[in-house]
Amino acid sequence: MAKMIHTMVRVTNAEQSIKFYHALFNLHEKRRLTFDDFTLIYLGNEDSDFELELTHNHAQKNQYELGNGYGHLAFATPDLNSLHQLAIELGYQPKEIKQFFNHSTLIATFFFITDPDGYDIEVIERSKIYR
Repeated sequence: MAKMIHTMVRVTNAEQSIKFYHALFNLHEKRRLTFDDFTLIYLGNEDSDFELELTHNHAQKNQYELGNGYGHLAFATPDLNSLHQLAIELGYQPKEIKQFFNHSTLIATFFFITDPDGYDIEVIERSKIYR
Protein backbone atom coordinates (compact mmCIF):
# COMPACT_ATOMS: atom_id res chain seq x y z
CA MET A 1 0.00 0.00 0.00
CA ALA A 2 1.12 3.54 -0.71
CA LYS A 3 1.31 6.01 2.18
CA MET A 4 0.60 9.74 1.82
CA ILE A 5 3.67 11.62 3.05
CA HIS A 6 3.37 15.30 2.10
CA THR A 7 1.71 18.02 0.10
CA MET A 8 3.61 20.90 -1.47
CA VAL A 9 2.85 24.61 -1.78
CA ARG A 10 5.03 27.24 -3.42
CA VAL A 11 5.88 30.22 -1.21
CA THR A 12 7.42 33.61 -1.92
CA ASN A 13 8.75 34.28 1.60
CA ALA A 14 9.83 31.08 3.33
CA GLU A 15 10.38 32.60 6.77
CA GLN A 16 7.00 34.34 6.77
CA SER A 17 5.31 31.05 5.83
CA ILE A 18 7.21 29.08 8.48
CA LYS A 19 6.13 31.64 11.09
CA PHE A 20 2.45 31.35 10.02
CA TYR A 21 2.34 27.54 10.08
CA HIS A 22 4.23 27.35 13.37
CA ALA A 23 2.16 29.98 15.18
CA LEU A 24 -1.21 28.50 14.25
CA PHE A 25 -0.60 24.78 13.69
CA ASN A 26 2.58 24.07 15.68
CA LEU A 27 4.40 22.91 12.56
CA HIS A 28 8.15 23.13 12.84
CA GLU A 29 10.92 22.68 10.33
CA LYS A 30 11.91 19.03 10.13
CA ARG A 31 14.48 19.39 7.36
CA ARG A 32 15.62 21.76 4.64
CA LEU A 33 17.17 20.96 1.27
CA THR A 34 18.80 23.94 -0.41
CA PHE A 35 19.62 23.85 -4.12
CA ASP A 36 21.03 26.56 -6.39
CA ASP A 37 17.63 27.82 -7.56
CA PHE A 38 15.19 26.65 -4.89
CA THR A 39 14.81 25.40 -1.32
CA LEU A 40 12.52 22.65 -0.02
CA ILE A 41 11.44 23.06 3.59
CA TYR A 42 9.50 20.24 5.27
CA LEU A 43 7.23 21.15 8.17
CA GLY A 44 5.52 18.78 10.56
CA ASN A 45 4.57 18.09 14.15
CA GLU A 46 4.20 15.21 16.58
CA ASP A 47 0.49 14.68 15.79
CA SER A 48 1.10 13.28 12.32
CA ASP A 49 3.76 11.83 10.02
CA PHE A 50 2.27 13.85 7.14
CA GLU A 51 4.36 16.87 6.17
CA LEU A 52 3.85 20.19 4.44
CA GLU A 53 6.57 20.89 1.88
CA LEU A 54 7.22 24.57 1.27
CA THR A 55 8.96 25.15 -2.06
CA HIS A 56 10.75 28.49 -2.22
CA ASN A 57 11.95 29.32 -5.73
CA HIS A 58 14.67 31.89 -5.08
CA ALA A 59 13.98 34.02 -8.18
CA GLN A 60 10.21 34.24 -7.57
CA LYS A 61 9.37 37.74 -6.35
CA ASN A 62 5.65 38.04 -7.17
CA GLN A 63 2.76 36.14 -5.61
CA TYR A 64 1.93 32.91 -7.42
CA GLU A 65 -1.25 32.73 -9.44
CA LEU A 66 -3.21 29.99 -7.71
CA GLY A 67 -5.65 29.50 -10.57
CA ASN A 68 -9.04 27.90 -10.13
CA GLY A 69 -7.92 24.33 -9.49
CA TYR A 70 -6.57 24.69 -5.96
CA GLY A 71 -8.89 23.64 -3.12
CA HIS A 72 -7.47 23.94 0.38
CA LEU A 73 -5.33 22.35 3.08
CA ALA A 74 -7.14 21.18 6.22
CA PHE A 75 -6.05 20.95 9.85
CA ALA A 76 -8.04 19.44 12.73
CA THR A 77 -7.84 20.94 16.21
CA PRO A 78 -9.40 19.98 19.54
CA ASP A 79 -10.09 23.64 20.45
CA LEU A 80 -11.36 25.55 17.43
CA ASN A 81 -12.39 28.67 19.35
CA SER A 82 -8.97 29.16 20.95
CA LEU A 83 -7.16 28.73 17.64
CA HIS A 84 -9.57 31.15 15.96
CA GLN A 85 -8.90 33.71 18.70
CA LEU A 86 -5.13 33.20 18.39
CA ALA A 87 -5.33 33.81 14.63
CA ILE A 88 -7.19 37.07 15.30
CA GLU A 89 -4.64 38.16 17.92
CA LEU A 90 -1.77 37.46 15.51
CA GLY A 91 -3.45 39.57 12.82
CA TYR A 92 -4.10 36.70 10.36
CA GLN A 93 -7.78 37.61 9.82
CA PRO A 94 -9.57 34.25 9.94
CA LYS A 95 -13.07 34.06 8.52
CA GLU A 96 -15.97 33.45 10.91
CA ILE A 97 -16.58 30.05 12.49
CA LYS A 98 -19.31 28.11 10.68
CA GLN A 99 -21.15 24.83 11.02
CA PHE A 100 -21.74 22.40 8.16
CA PHE A 101 -24.82 20.17 8.28
CA ASN A 102 -26.09 17.23 6.26
CA HIS A 103 -29.82 17.67 6.79
CA SER A 104 -30.00 17.92 10.61
CA THR A 105 -26.69 16.13 11.31
CA LEU A 106 -23.73 18.35 12.23
CA ILE A 107 -20.81 17.30 10.03
CA ALA A 108 -18.22 19.91 10.98
CA THR A 109 -17.52 23.14 12.81
CA PHE A 110 -14.80 25.08 11.01
CA PHE A 111 -13.29 28.32 9.79
CA PHE A 112 -11.11 29.26 6.85
CA ILE A 113 -7.95 31.32 6.94
CA THR A 114 -5.55 32.36 4.18
CA ASP A 115 -1.80 31.81 4.50
CA PRO A 116 0.76 34.49 3.47
CA ASP A 117 0.79 33.21 -0.14
CA GLY A 118 -2.98 33.12 -0.56
CA TYR A 119 -3.59 29.41 0.04
CA ASP A 120 -6.88 28.63 1.76
CA ILE A 121 -6.62 26.64 4.98
CA GLU A 122 -9.66 24.96 6.55
CA VAL A 123 -9.45 24.55 10.31
CA ILE A 124 -11.90 21.93 11.59
CA GLU A 125 -12.81 21.06 15.15
CA ARG A 126 -11.92 17.42 15.87
CA SER A 127 -14.87 15.04 15.93
CA LYS A 128 -15.78 11.46 15.10
CA ILE A 129 -15.55 12.37 11.43
CA TYR A 130 -12.48 14.63 11.54
CA ARG A 131 -9.75 13.40 13.84
